[in-house]
Amino acid sequence: MAKRKIGIIGGGIVGLSVAWKISEQFDNVEIHQFEKEPKLAEHQTGRNSGVVHSGLYYKPGSLKAKTCREGKAQLEAFCDTHGVKLDRCGKVVVALDESELPALNRILDRGVENGVQCRRITRAELLELEPHVNGIEALHVPETGIVDYVGFCEKLGELIRAKGHTIHLNSPVRTIEHKGEKTILNGDHEVDFLINCAGLHSDRIARLAGMNPSVKIVPFRGEYFELTPESEHLCRNLIYPVPDPNFPFLGVHFTRMIQGGVECGPNAVLAFAREGYTNTTIKVGDLAETLTYPGFIRMAAKHWKMGFGEMHRSFSKAAFVKALQRLVPDIREEHLHAAPAGVRAQ
Repeated sequence: MAKRKIGIIGGGIVGLSVAWKISEQFDNVEIHQFEKEPKLAEHQTGRNSGVVHSGLYYKPGSLKAKTCREGKAQLEAFCDTHGVKLDRCGKVVVALDESELPALNRILDRGVENGVQCRRITRAELLELEPHVNGIEALHVPETGIVDYVGFCEKLGELIRAKGHTIHLNSPVRTIEHKGEKTILNGDHEVDFLINCAGLHSDRIARLAGMNPSVKIVPFRGEYFELTPESEHLCRNLIYPVPDPNFPFLGVHFTRMIQGGVECGPNAVLAFAREGYTNTTIKVGDLAETLTYPGFIRMAAKHWKMGFGEMHRSFSKAAFVKALQRLVPDIREEHLHAAPAGVRAQ
């Protein structure tokens, strides 16, 4: 019996995880994975803070809460089995004053309902964990971890290839044609099923395949600074603020990285290109598509004030430092240097 050919577009953690799961569950398949870059995990996967989130913030019973908890357990088991770097270092979510305590309690309630290992701690307990942090109380989430996401993807790629499947690097998908029950990629790759895991370009791939998705990707850049080696003692593990529930980002925070060093951020701003990793990277077509999309217009109208604050911090290191000092007052401008940015497929 001929093997069923499965095409997967995207070589980030989502596409590779899909390929791995299929290769584990089905013998009679031949997987062809297409990645436009020369190596795996080049975009969102390789440009994030490296945190394995616990599911603390999500509405109990929601799909996000369920998939976060299940995915975390599977990711940790994979790392333990295959020797991928993982550190369950824990994090604190810090209330800076009494006005933030009700929100802190709501987060605690959600965490408990979601099965997250977490508890409320006093200022004295907080200072034992993070001696330089500001705050009156906090949540301690010991099961939150950090991981080498690029190493994770490299291991997935190694295992997928070892099963006889093919990962095509330097292979952007430019055309998708349907001929009967077959789908033809780039005029010469025929597959029986096609799975879209194209991240920042997933909506465009859907349209290329003849679909008409009701949503569009709006790229938001997360800008980071990194602590200088002599100031890394200011953060032991992960320090987060109490998030604003009305805004779709967690606020600037401190993250110890699995490969060493401490990152601070992100500052979340609209990217002027799908892969706009600097504030000078502009693609007119990408930007026009964003600015004319009704979903973005509604979001901008609702969050314009916070959006201007994020843009101000993007162009002012002093403003960025001021935001960080709310959590760690000892931070100074000279403690920070720019780190690589990431773009979220929002």
